[in-house]
Amino acid sequence: MFDLENFIAVHVIKRQNSMFLEDIKNNYDDILKKIMGKSILVIGGAGSIGSSFIKSVLLFKPKMLVVVDTNENNLAELTRDLRSTKGIYVPEHYVTYPMDFASSIFKKMFVSHGGFDIVGNFSAHKHVRSEKDIYSIEALLQNNLLHAKQLLDLISEFPPEEYFCVSTDKAANPVNIMGASKRIMEDLIFSYSDRFPVKTARFANVAFSNGSLPAGFLARIQKLQPLSAPLDVKRYFVSPEESGQICMLACMLGNNREIFFPKLEKAQMMTFDEIGTELLYKHGYDVLKCASDKEAIEKAEELKQGSRYYPVHYSLSDTSGEKAFEEFFTNTEITDRERFSSLGIIIGKELPDRKRIEKLFVKLNHLFIQEEATKEKVVAILKEYLPNFEHIETGKSLDGKM
Repeated sequence: MFDLENFIAVHVIKRQNSMFLEDIKNNYDDILKKIMGKSILVIGGAGSIGSSFIKSVLLFKPKMLVVVDTNENNLAELTRDLRSTKGIYVPEHYVTYPMDFASSIFKKMFVSHGGFDIVGNFSAHKHVRSEKDIYSIEALLQNNLLHAKQLLDLISEFPPEEYFCVSTDKAANPVNIMGASKRIMEDLIFSYSDRFPVKTARFANVAFSNGSLPAGFLARIQKLQPLSAPLDVKRYFVSPEESGQICMLACMLGNNREIFFPKLEKAQMMTFDEIGTELLYKHGYDVLKCASDKEAIEKAEELKQGSRYYPVHYSLSDTSGEKAFEEFFTNTEITDRERFSSLGIIIGKELPDRKRIEKLFVKLNHLFIQEEATKEKVVAILKEYLPNFEHIETGKSLDGKM
C-alpha cells in the first residue's frame, strides 16, 4: 500500500521528522501560555495549511475553536478527521461555519463572539494560475487584499492578542500577481500592527497540498492519465505537518511585524519532474517520456491494457508569472537567524503608511468597475506601489497544460 506521508519524508522533504520539533520543544511552555484556555478563530481552516495549523494548536488545549471556510465539504472532513484521530484534543466549544469571511453573516458571527484571543487567516488565492484573466485576477485581489482589509477593520473593533496571516515565498521579489498581492498583504496587515500584534510567514510549497501539482499527480495516476510537469522550476517543500507548525510558531512566538521563514538551503530545492518520476516508480511504473501532451494522452490508453510504461510530458516552463527558483527574503531585508534553530525571521519592518495602501486600493476598486479593465493595467497599478515588481508575462496560462 502506498504511504504518502513516508513518500514525502523520503523523497520530497528528505527528513523523517519535522524540522520544527526542536523549536517547539524548546519553547513549549511559552506556546502553552499563549494557547491554553484561549479562544481561537481560524479562517480558511479547512484547507491544507489551515487544518494543519489547527492540529498544531490543539496540542496546547485552547478553550474554544471556531473554524470558518467556504468549502463545507472540507469542513465536514476536517471535523471527521479531528474526531477520529486518537489522542487529539478537541475543545468542548468547537464550531465550524461554512461561510465567506467577507460576508455580512461572518460579521454577525464575529461580533456575537465579542472577538477572539487568537485569529489566524488562511483564506487566500495561492496559485499562479489565478492570474489567467481579469476576472480571476479581481477575485484574487479581492480575497488577498481588499476583503482582507475589511476583515482587519472588523478585528480592530475587538483586538486579539495575536493575529496571523499566511504569506508566501513568492512575495520576495515577486514576478506574478499572486506574489505581488501577498507582498502588499504584508504591508496591509502590518499597517494594523499599532492596534494588535501582527505576524506572518513566508514558506515553501506544501508537499501534496490541495490543488498542488504533486496532488494532481496522484489524481492522474488514479485515473491512468499522463503526467505533465516543468523541468526547470525549482521549489522548496515542507510537509503538511510542518506547514501548520511554522504558522503556529510565528503566531505564538513572533514579535509584532515579524516575518518567519524556514531555514532551508538551495540544495534542498526540487523540480516537479523529480517528484513525478519517483512517484511513478513507487507505483510500479517505468517512465515513458513523450514529446507533447497529445502524445502522452495517446500513450496513456495503453495503461488500461496493463502497460508498465507510464507516459509523461516534461517540458521547460513557458507560462506567465513562473519563477525559476524560490527565495524567502530580499537583499534589502534584515534577518535574524539565531533566535530559532529551524526558523529565520525578517525583522525591522516599520509601520507602513496606511494612507498609501488605501490609495492603492482606491485605484484597484476604480479599475475593477471599468469595462476596459485589463491584466496589464492591474500590473501597472501594482508596480506603481511595488517598483521592484518584475512581472513575467508570456501570454500563456497553466490552464493550457495538462
